Amino acid sequence: MKSFSQVIIIAFIFISFLLFLPNLTKERNFKTYTDSQLRATANAKGLKAIPNSYEELLKISDDENNPINLKKIALGKELFFDTKLSLDDTISCATCHMISKNSDDKKIILNAITSKKTPNDLKDANNCVICHLSDESGTDRLSTSIGYKGATNPHHLNTMTILNSSLAKYLTWNGEIKTLEQQISNSIQAPSKMNIKADDLVKKLKNDKKYISDFKEVFKDEIKENQDYLSFENIQKAIAVYVKTLLTRSSFDEFLEGNNESISKDAKRGLVNFMNFGCSGCHTGMSVGGQSVQRFPLRHFAGIHDLRPNLGSPPDFKIIDETFPFENKGGYLGRSDTQFFRVPILRNVTKTSPYFHNGAVDKIREAVEIMGRHQVGLNLSDQQIDEIVEFLKTLEGNVVDYSKDAKVIK
Repeated sequence: MKSFSQVIIIAFIFISFLLFLPNLTKERNFKTYTDSQLRATANAKGLKAIPNSYEELLKISDDENNPINLKKIALGKELFFDTKLSLDDTISCATCHMISKNSDDKKIILNAITSKKTPNDLKDANNCVICHLSDESGTDRLSTSIGYKGATNPHHLNTMTILNSSLAKYLTWNGEIKTLEQQISNSIQAPSKMNIKADDLVKKLKNDKKYISDFKEVFKDEIKENQDYLSFENIQKAIAVYVKTLLTRSSFDEFLEGNNESISKDAKRGLVNFMNFGCSGCHTGMSVGGQSVQRFPLRHFAGIHDLRPNLGSPPDFKIIDETFPFENKGGYLGRSDTQFFRVPILRNVTKTSPYFHNGAVDKIREAVEIMGRHQVGLNLSDQQIDEIVEFLKTLEGNVVDYSKDAKVIK
């Protein structure tokens, strides 16, 4: 049996080894890029620019089964903002997917937050809506979404942004819904959301002569004989077409199109980090996310993961025993309880806090640090995190008005 002094010596040697381990391993030296090389690499990794014209929009989003035209877009927009789409006429799609700066569209959210009946966890610091009512975020910025009569999501899931969602292959946290029409149906009929049955909604809208006229005008060339113009299917189609126009362009798109001055040097270094560290492996496509369903977290950083040097940084001994690196309010575990989640869209991500499926993290820097440690296995330095955040800021953009150059109504 080893003496106490021997144990102390062994422990001292082991700890010293851990402390000097980063110095025994060279830092990773990543390639430096010219602006044109950086742009080409970003494109090669699937990071593409958002269309800047109606013609380009049609190339990527038009569907022969639900063709895009200006009249259908206008009808879809009217439906999107209409509270008639909920059982008690209090909630519209725009209630949870905020894209308007009109304070009237946010009353239901404010009333829910200030109500005495609202659970305390809806009033916590992670709810960002109060300070960001004017943001066109495409979400309500609550840690958990609310719906009919202020009901909270049963799994404590927060609302995904509607902006750029038409570019995603997967539309829900578990990735089970893959089309806009499916998601629209789910949102309208779910008891915790708008809570109105399809047939009841159609009956309600048929009491509005303008809707009857508008649906006939929009769908007269698309429906078969003896079919109803104003149907639940056509409600879904009109809203889906409108959602396809909710794309945001930013300074990053300008960079991808050749403007080297549109983003800063720090943002360019952040883009290099974003690609070299592996972030772009999942956060890809025009939407910079939403293209796959991935396990989260991949690493718990208990045991051997903490002993590995990352970019020359010292090992971190923080042990996390929970399923997630934050409190999992609601207990949601993703697809079939396997911890597989839809990869979030990062466009406008700096405007869509709080982060992760249950809104547990309200700061973008903390979210980046968590993803570095628990998803790609890196202890990112403060500088690296700052640079990545600067890149993410270049994804902030406004909704494109595609109607300006749409000369032909199909």
